[in-house]
Parts: sequence; C-alpha cells; structure tokens
Amino acid sequence: MPRMSVGNLLRDYGLLAFLLLNVIVISILSPAFLKPENLLNILTQAAPLGMVVLGQAFCLLVRGLDLSVASVMATSAVLATSFAATDNAMMPVIFAAAIALGIAVGTVNGFLVAKRGVSPFLATLATTIVLQGIRFLYTEGSSGSTLPEGFAVIGQGRFLGLPVNLLILVALTLVLGYVLHFSRFGRQVYLVGGNPRGAMLVGIRSNAVIISCYVICAVVAAIAGLCLVGYVGQVDQWTGKGYELDSIVAAVMGGIAINGGRGNVFGALLGVFILVVMFNAVILLGLPVQVQMILKGIIVIAASALYITDGNRRVA
Repeated sequence: MPRMSVGNLLRDYGLLAFLLLNVIVISILSPAFLKPENLLNILTQAAPLGMVVLGQAFCLLVRGLDLSVASVMATSAVLATSFAATDNAMMPVIFAAAIALGIAVGTVNGFLVAKRGVSPFLATLATTIVLQGIRFLYTEGSSGSTLPEGFAVIGQGRFLGLPVNLLILVALTLVLGYVLHFSRFGRQVYLVGGNPRGAMLVGIRSNAVIISCYVICAVVAAIAGLCLVGYVGQVDQWTGKGYELDSIVAAVMGGIAINGGRGNVFGALLGVFILVVMFNAVILLGLPVQVQMILKGIIVIAASALYITDGNRRVA
C-alpha cells in the first residue's frame, strides 16, 4: 500500500482543494459569485476554453505546443459565415468544413514539427500568421454574423438547466479521455513524450503519433471556435484571441508537464475552471483587467517550478 504523504496528497488532490479554496474566498469577498446565473455564465465561458485545452494537452504531452489554436478558432468562425446560411440543415456541413480545416492545419503543424524538425513554437506561430493572412484576404477585415440559429443554441442555450456547450465539452472529454488513458494510442503518446528514445526502440512510429496529436488539437480548436462564435453571436478576425496562452496556462496548471509525458485531461480541465473562476473574480471585485495577465504569469512560473522540481526528484 503506498505511503500517504503530504506531497502525495497535494499532487493528487491539490488542484481540487485549490479550486474549492478559491470558490470559498471569492464567495466571501463577493456574494454575487454564488448566484446561479453567474455560476452558469462561468460554465458557459469555460466550455470553449476547456475544449481547446483538451487538444493542447495532447501537444504538450508529446513535448510540443500549439500557438495556432486561436487562429484556427477564428478561421473556423469565418468559414462558418462564408456559407451565408441561416438554415440549421447547413450546420453539419459547416462542422464538417471546420473539422476538415482542423485536419489540414494539424497535419501541417505536425509535419513541420515531426518530419522537418521545426520547433513547435516557430511552426505553429507561422501557421498562425498564414491563417491570419488568409482571413484578412478573404474578409477584407470586415466582420460577419450570418449563421444558422442553431449556433446560438450551441453557444448560449441550456439543456436540462446546463449550458449546451458544456455538454459538448463533457462529450469531448469522455472521448479524448478514453483515447488518451485507455487506448494503445494513448500509451504511445505518453511514451513518445516521456521517453522518445524508448519509444523509438520499441518500434513506435513517433512521427505519426506527434502528427496525430497536432491534428487532434487543431480539430478540437475548430469545434471550439464554432461554439465560441455561437456564444458571442458575431464573427470578427480575432475570435478566440488569447486562447493560445490561456490553454497552455490552464493545461500546465492542471498538471500537464511542460517537458511531456505526464498529466491527464481531467487535471487540465480543473486548471480551466481555476483560471475561469479567477478571471470571474477579477471582474466581480472590480479589479483592473490587467490583473488577469499578472495571474497568468504567476501561474506559469509556479506551475513550471513545481513540475520541473518534481521531475528532478523523480530522476534523482
């Protein structure tokens, strides 16, 4: 039976305890926090970011990252309006087109990283710039709002009292959580990220695994973009702006190791809710919005130090 130490308890339950502590403190400082409508707003706002974090986790687990997720979201949203459709029957076509976009972008990112040896930072930054250029060339900088009414239901609607986009997040979590934690592919992801040389020696096609992770990330980001545009109700060139950093911050805070091979999607989602609760508190307490940026930086520094220290202990 494993020895239950304070370190083990903090590693296993520290995130949940930290989230609960945040909720308690914020509730005391601002009673409006616990109002049902505010809690539902938090869940609605957390869902698109949670989707992006699920995909970002796959990239981080194989020692990568994807800075193009926000640009994929915006391009997916622009793609949705390009059909100029108001009929809900077009929604499957729009989702299929967005998923195809995600597959194309993820394949390019993965190819550059795995096959050409480009750093994940540069590869996905280049993709971001290309997608931005395509969007501005196509739209000439204008915004659009011609979408089927069903998108408003996805982004703002409720089913059995819960936000529809949260239910989509739950479905994606169950699917991707199963893939990552109970499938052969998931075991390969952890081995490629945690021990690249060992993965090569046992015959794992590491390049294929890495490319697949980038494809998953981009596809989920494209779906998140459609959910977000349904919430916002209008498409502009910067839909999803900031999600590239927020998704990395939430994933790292949720226990996804920056150097790959450790973490899980459920912890990453806890990181999402901690982040969104903190952002909500900044607004409720009337603090400057810039405080959010300070919080992100502190979280990255603290999480990086924690997991690097933990990794060094394991090696020792």
